[in-house]
Amino acid sequence: MPLIWSYSIDGLDWNELAALYDAAPLGSKNPSGLKTAFTNSMFKCFVYEDEKLVGVGRALADGVDCSYICDVALLPSHQGLGLGKQIVAKLVELSRGHKKIILYSVPGKESFYKKLGFKRMSTAMAIFEDQAGAQERGYVNET
Repeated sequence: MPLIWSYSIDGLDWNELAALYDAAPLGSKNPSGLKTAFTNSMFKCFVYEDEKLVGVGRALADGVDCSYICDVALLPSHQGLGLGKQIVAKLVELSRGHKKIILYSVPGKESFYKKLGFKRMSTAMAIFEDQAGAQERGYVNET
């Protein structure tokens, strides 16, 4: 079945999007929180197969300096087929013209993004709502 790409939140089923993140698995996300996040994102990609949402990604961008790619997710049935690479490539293409394109990754997926041209930053830092949990899951360290 051919894949259908969309770049609009018009008609998006927010519950289906939340279920995709849960299945990916990228954690439990609230549909209303996802609506806020995607509405405020300059770039977004939605990939459908047989009218079912199978892949997604978004980028927060200011139009000049920085575009931040995040929340790239695929249903497990569509992982390992190159679709994630295509979503990231589209978000990078949409982000062209920004001075920097930053990507936030799940720990353990860094090598995937390195193959797409991303380099590890030595100065990136974060404050998480659950700092101890973030450290436990490998997102931050004490050093």
